[in-house]
Amino acid sequence: MRFNVFVYVVAILFSSEAFSNVCSGYGPQTPRDITQKSGLNSVKFRFAPSYKEMNLCNIHFHKNAEHKGPEFSVYAGKGKFGGYKCNDSDKLSKKELAPVGKVSCKNIKPGDTIEIHWVHTTCDIKPGKGLGACLSPACANPQLRVETQVYTLVNDKDAKNLGLMGADRKVNGYYQAKSIPTGLDAVEFLGSTTGPSYTEEKCSPLQVTWNVSPSCQKMDINSVHKWCENNVFQENKAHGVRELVKNKKLLSEIK
Repeated sequence: MRFNVFVYVVAILFSSEAFSNVCSGYGPQTPRDITQKSGLNSVKFRFAPSYKEMNLCNIHFHKNAEHKGPEFSVYAGKGKFGGYKCNDSDKLSKKELAPVGKVSCKNIKPGDTIEIHWVHTTCDIKPGKGLGACLSPACANPQLRVETQVYTLVNDKDAKNLGLMGADRKVNGYYQAKSIPTGLDAVEFLGSTTGPSYTEEKCSPLQVTWNVSPSCQKMDINSVHKWCENNVFQENKAHGVRELVKNKKLLSEIK
């Protein structure tokens, strides 16, 4: 009897979050399932201003969606290029999946899913390479915002064109993209930076306002390769993904 009680207590303890490796003391983390609104992270910070009142500092994209949403919910597995695929990935035509000519971007092919991040900062900076372009010695604690859209890459020049969404211009004093496709149905929440270097055990310390569109659109892969040939962000590949954050203690509440 005593042995059975001991085994029962040990099982409870080792299955509890007290013995897990989930990071603690950090703000809410990203990516997440945007259809699930609950979150228990107690760290609060202000939502960033509209992207129209911030400087676009970086554009980059990930192979497969880091987030999970209504139109990108097909699990692609774990690992650097895990994440989620668009639901229409297996319904593409032979023409849409035809091989492309000139290849300038690494890690992508027709039929792949990508998640594009338009990163904005309150720092007075110019667009540039990586997250470092969003920070400066004179701006140690900026507000950050990421506008996000997921795409299926197709060999179709009538699909969305990444070149029409690039940036190196000012509007009302702020660096802005030519266009950002996220609409009124986008899901806004507080989170962090992403990428494969972070997990539920190793959290990102940076605080980010996210605006993620729940739709998956089609983008011409030829326009992506052309964009990779020459862009101010020095981007030439699809980045890896951070595994979906599921622990509610690491997520903010979506209101």
